[in-house]
Amino acid sequence: MKIAGQAIMLLGVVFILFGVIGMLRFKNFYTRILVTAKIDTVGAITLFIGVAVRNGFSFFSLKVLLLMVVLMVINPLASHMIARSAYLSGYKTETQSGTENENKDFL
Repeated sequence: MKIAGQAIMLLGVVFILFGVIGMLRFKNFYTRILVTAKIDTVGAITLFIGVAVRNGFSFFSLKVLLLMVVLMVINPLASHMIARSAYLSGYKTETQSGTENENKDFL
């Protein structure tokens, strides 16, 4: 169980590394927040599952899995609130053609 848990935790670290690469690669605020929201959630969940598998069935692993459920709810909501507040405050991004994109009719 120890080796399987460590392999799952390594997979979670790889997911988080992909998120960091995505954050550096994308230039737009909204694409960056999309990448970080998805990868942070998936990477943390994979890490939590790896910790629970590594420690076996115990009260500690139950707490870790409960924390994972809380993270699955809070992280997407927080990312959505950040992106929505940026949009509603008029945060402008540049498109590929170099012009500013302000689409207020979307919401």
